[in-house]
Amino acid sequence: MDFSFDRNVKLTAVLLLIAAVTQGAYTALYAAEADVPRQLIWGFEAALFVMTALFAGTAMVQAKALHIGFVAIAFAAVLNIIQVGIGLTQFGPFFEAAGAVDGMQPAAASVVAYSFMVYNAAKAMIAFAAIIFGMAKLAEGAKALGGLAAVAGAVAFVSNMLSMAMGRDFSGDLPIAGGSGVLATVLLAVCLLTLAKED
Repeated sequence: MDFSFDRNVKLTAVLLLIAAVTQGAYTALYAAEADVPRQLIWGFEAALFVMTALFAGTAMVQAKALHIGFVAIAFAAVLNIIQVGIGLTQFGPFFEAAGAVDGMQPAAASVVAYSFMVYNAAKAMIAFAAIIFGMAKLAEGAKALGGLAAVAGAVAFVSNMLSMAMGRDFSGDLPIAGGSGVLATVLLAVCLLTLAKED
């Protein structure tokens, strides 16, 4: 198979869309207090992020322009692998220990806080990529898509940076950082799918 620049960009876009869908499904199940198959969903997401890092990283070195956008996507994917790995390997043991040993609750809470710190960093990078590619679409004349992607990216970037600096409860019960991050991911993917081919 020929992994050309355009093919790598399209594969990256499709993987981002699938990741946005899985994150939305997980959030909906969690909010509905349903039995969430974390191992299945997070394991699937880990595989998505591995492939996203590969395709976006390859596009990064193939691109003639917009390198920083592809860097942001590739590094966000790597951070997401770390974040999912923390959830799959650390949450269970730490919360089990917290239930059995007095004084372990703060340690368990710190693992969750660290996981969200990495999550917000990844979302901030994806948001930055949405700004970059949104601006590129604006330059191409696609004002609606470009404008929406850039604005959603800006909101997601600021809210996720604030979550990193102030903690994930900075916005109260409003899921601004996560929700805007997912929206920015979807719009970024659409920008990539419609990105003009390089000569």
